[in-house]
Amino acid sequence: MLNIPQLLATEIDLKPYQVQNALELLAEGATVPFIARYRKERTGEMNEVQLRDLFERYAYLTELEARKSVILNAIAEQRKLTDELKAKIASCLQKTELEDLYLPYRPKRRTRATVAREKGLEPLAELMKSLNSKNAATVSLEAEAAKYVSETQGVKTPQEALKGAADILAEEVAEQAELRAYLRDYLLEEGVFVSRIKNDHPEGTTKFEMYRNYQIKVRNIAPHNMLALCRGEAEGVLNYEIAFDEDLVLAYLESKIIKTKIRIIRDFYQVMLKDAFNRLMKTSIIGEVISEKKTYADIESIKTFEANLRELLLSAPAGMKPTLAIDPGFRTGCKVAVLDQTGQFLEYQAVFPHQAAEQRAKAAQTIKNLLEKYQIELIAIGNGTASRETDEFVAQILQTIDRKPIKVMVNESGASIYSASKVALEEFPNLDVTVRGAISIGRRLQDPLAELVKIDPKSIGVGQYQHDVDQKLLKKKLDETVESCVNYVGVDLNTASKELLTFVSGITPTVANNIIAYRNQHGAFKNRRQLLQVAKLGPKAFEQAAGFLRIRGGDNPLDNTAVHPESYSVVQAIAADLDVTLNQVTQIAEKLKKTNLKKYVTDTVGEPTLRDILSELEKPGRDPRAEFKYATFREGIKEITDLQVGMELEGIVTNVANFGAFVDIGVHQDGLVHISQLADRFVDDPKKIVKVGQVVKVRVLEVNEKLKRISLSMKGNRE
Repeated sequence: MLNIPQLLATEIDLKPYQVQNALELLAEGATVPFIARYRKERTGEMNEVQLRDLFERYAYLTELEARKSVILNAIAEQRKLTDELKAKIASCLQKTELEDLYLPYRPKRRTRATVAREKGLEPLAELMKSLNSKNAATVSLEAEAAKYVSETQGVKTPQEALKGAADILAEEVAEQAELRAYLRDYLLEEGVFVSRIKNDHPEGTTKFEMYRNYQIKVRNIAPHNMLALCRGEAEGVLNYEIAFDEDLVLAYLESKIIKTKIRIIRDFYQVMLKDAFNRLMKTSIIGEVISEKKTYADIESIKTFEANLRELLLSAPAGMKPTLAIDPGFRTGCKVAVLDQTGQFLEYQAVFPHQAAEQRAKAAQTIKNLLEKYQIELIAIGNGTASRETDEFVAQILQTIDRKPIKVMVNESGASIYSASKVALEEFPNLDVTVRGAISIGRRLQDPLAELVKIDPKSIGVGQYQHDVDQKLLKKKLDETVESCVNYVGVDLNTASKELLTFVSGITPTVANNIIAYRNQHGAFKNRRQLLQVAKLGPKAFEQAAGFLRIRGGDNPLDNTAVHPESYSVVQAIAADLDVTLNQVTQIAEKLKKTNLKKYVTDTVGEPTLRDILSELEKPGRDPRAEFKYATFREGIKEITDLQVGMELEGIVTNVANFGAFVDIGVHQDGLVHISQLADRFVDDPKKIVKVGQVVKVRVLEVNEKLKRISLSMKGNRE
């Protein structure tokens, strides 16, 4: 069988010790963020991407080896396991190849070949194989087949006997691994996807219009096109298939199977091969090719979703400041929630600025009072219905006051999901769902990561065909992304929600609840060691989690850094050597730059860890996220009808797909910057140019009010 660690080292271009140590750490229960951050010496500084790739391939190969054992035992029980077959199975690296080898031996339902064998026709099939390998002068198939005619066996004529023999041979041909591999590769390389819109969908009436008469090589189809075809078919709008040269395929099969020059045998085999291909191979292999392309499309689309989610979660926080959050509305009014500098809910008001003049004046006075009462520094306005009208209304209020808070339009995708969720109900059992929605909008502005972890990532609106991809894989990858982001930023142990804590390395939902309970009972944590007093948080969980949890203003300044407690003694030794106290950590970093780090290397703390410590001490407690920026929408542009071709606008990127980027320009309908319009140069991947949350300048190219489509361009930008 395979030497998996050695194979992984070769495949992923790693040293054997890196693979071995990483796998040992995984087996010990270490998380990817922990290994990447705090075990660099053991893994040769492998990053999270490398570690996840390694562990995924390890899981695949481990499953493959387990499947091989099952298959080898099954074939051995049939007494059909040859040394050659055993060697082929042992060397397999892909599940498809393995299942092809097992196909002839797999227990199967009753087939035409099975029936033919039951009728005693297998010897006739063997005779045909024998004749195919010879060039005898004459042969009478009728005469040979007549020997198998039997009333009791249900074989009435020589022709029936030959047909049964052909069924047996057809099944054998269809189960040959090398032939299936050839056909699969041929379709992947030379096949063509062809789609047609169904007749009951006239031209211009469907979002799948580009697939009306669509053709593209299987090897060239883009992930989003593949997923669009699948969705179009699922919605009953279109049909698609893979077209290819069937004559060429049959000619290949004949060249591999037919050996004899005897005309009558060749004719028999040609008919048999055509049946084998059309009845037993064509549909299944086309299905396998479509499945392979769909799987690839899923993986690529999920990668795009991951990248978008990462950018959204790592969006720059506006900061923990007193915030006025507004969930806009026309008829039902605007829901206004006040949050303090820790994100705690203080007060709620409903105002109706978009109705009668009297109501508008009353709403203006209410908001002015709240701004003054709570010394508001941030105003978060949801970007849903009535957002632009509410934005202009608030702007008018700000013109009448001296101290002006920062006013920001906030993407509220998923806020309604949160407000009706169990999480929101537990947080605010006595508040209406609309108030919870406003609170979520405000908190998203203060700290996007802390708030967005409470929502299923699929509800945030940064995916591409997210409901069409493998849902199990999607959830796994998005959860990994959230985990990665949370641990990258770090979590304030004394303010973090249960949901945020759950994504910290080593902390389970039960332990997260226990941390909250301990905090509520004993007050704020003063140091990281107190975590060991939390129920069910043992030494292993402490090891995994401690470095990612922050304590501001605690007993030990190092508790507000990413320095792991296991390295505190090293920092203390360095501080003593430099004659600096731990309260002067920035001075430690400054002096360390002039010191040879190697003198502090130990068996467990190497130069990579020392470099990380130095970096952390330079700016203790710093937030690694970017500086906060926000878009300013153009005044007077509130609806799609206000747009004109050529307009230059500022917007914010809400989603990035393989084919371009969607930009919110303040008209309740995102515009699309096609990949060809992202830059003045060729762009092969939109993610190289834009990212979710980025503020961009765009130009309107086209507006289709009927289909609610806006085409934008970023060409010519000099940013």
